[in-house]
Amino acid sequence: MKVGVNLINFGPGVSPASMKSWATLSEALGYHIIMTSDHIAITPDVQSRYPAPFYEPLSLLGWLAGVTTKIEIGTTVIIVPYRNPLELAKATANVDQLSDGRFILGVGIGWAQEEFHVLNAAYKSRGAVTNEYLAAVKLLWTQDVASYNGKFISFDDVHTAPRPIQTPHPPIWVGGPSDAAMRRTVRYGNAWHPIRIQMDWFKNTGIPRLKEISDEEAKSVPELCPRIRLRLTDSPVTGSDRVVGEGDIDQVHRDLAELENLGCSYVILDTYADDLEAIKNNEISWRMLTTLAEKVLDLSNQTVR
Repeated sequence: MKVGVNLINFGPGVSPASMKSWATLSEALGYHIIMTSDHIAITPDVQSRYPAPFYEPLSLLGWLAGVTTKIEIGTTVIIVPYRNPLELAKATANVDQLSDGRFILGVGIGWAQEEFHVLNAAYKSRGAVTNEYLAAVKLLWTQDVASYNGKFISFDDVHTAPRPIQTPHPPIWVGGPSDAAMRRTVRYGNAWHPIRIQMDWFKNTGIPRLKEISDEEAKSVPELCPRIRLRLTDSPVTGSDRVVGEGDIDQVHRDLAELENLGCSYVILDTYADDLEAIKNNEISWRMLTTLAEKVLDLSNQTVR
């Protein structure tokens, strides 16, 4: 099981220097991937949860491709309806080229209605738009000259070079816990990427439902690549609302071991716990990541100790 890091690319503690430190530390510790979040217009609904300054993820990943050498890079998650699929396909193909094939595209449909409005993006149809845009992106990634005719996007005879290095295309991770998100994963993605999961739901509801949908679509079951909250505490966390990755070191160790036993291909560690004051100090996150790398994970062998 590969383990990755959710880079904090927003908020009062972010800067080019901090993000470079995130990347170099994650790579030095042996983590396998570093991923960035996405917002474009920091409207009031976004500002309350993911405040400015907010560094745009695709240009940031192009920079990270040169800052790092071996760690994979990706998005958790890009909001697909915000960008024309020709732009998204071109930018992500470039990132895959610049990183020598280290890119993973994590996608979602978005939630911030005010941001949708100022970007002139359709909020109510965002699921259908995402499905069509993903189909168009995959076409643009895999053909030298591409044409597409859909309800939301159409184009003819677009020359696509440079295409991604990875074949047939970079992996697509699809976020979201709903049936629609799982069906989108099965139809368009390579992996299911739910965030902030509770173990009982993931094991007894989410994974069985993903398998059912895969059977309905007559497709193979996607990989499991959740993003979990990492919040190490001095004492165990109790209560039915505890999420995976939250608690003392023993609890988090057991969580990661269980995710490994469930067959997860990747797990992304997210140190942001909705505390805007906490993200002023990146050292807190870096200490947690270091502790986990030293005491819980055998990153060189892609396993939990």
